[in-house]
Amino acid sequence: MRFTTRTEYGLICLIYMAHQKDGHPITTKEIVSGEGFSLTFTEKILQKLRLAKIVESLQGNHGGYVLARSPSKINLREIVEALEGHTFDVFCEPKTRNDIVCNHFHLCGLKPIWRKTKDLLDGFFEDITLEQIASKNDMNLEKSAQVAKKALL
Repeated sequence: MRFTTRTEYGLICLIYMAHQKDGHPITTKEIVSGEGFSLTFTEKILQKLRLAKIVESLQGNHGGYVLARSPSKINLREIVEALEGHTFDVFCEPKTRNDIVCNHFHLCGLKPIWRKTKDLLDGFFEDITLEQIASKNDMNLEKSAQVAKKALL
């Protein structure tokens, strides 16, 4: 599991939108001027989020980006998957990664561990909403972490 700058910047963009009053659109220029991000890179990130139906773009003089749904209905898993492809690559499965060839795929004892890791991570990220991230609600994050720990036992 490795998250890139794309996910970090994407989350920051979404936090900006979650803080907008009355669903007022925010422009890419407003975000990059506040954060110092590259305009082109940020536009590409927002396009990925739009294709994933996490944000909507509005055209015109008062255009910009808005969340497609309430922040409480957008979870971290869908954000990560929109920007990274997967939360955790089970790299030993041939259909997931073409650049790694494992000759022990059918005999490997790690395969079920990696699958369980992905399942736990996906479940944990599904329980974390953009609303929690934007409001820094650590109590609900701690509850999600406890659920994930119990699943490991």
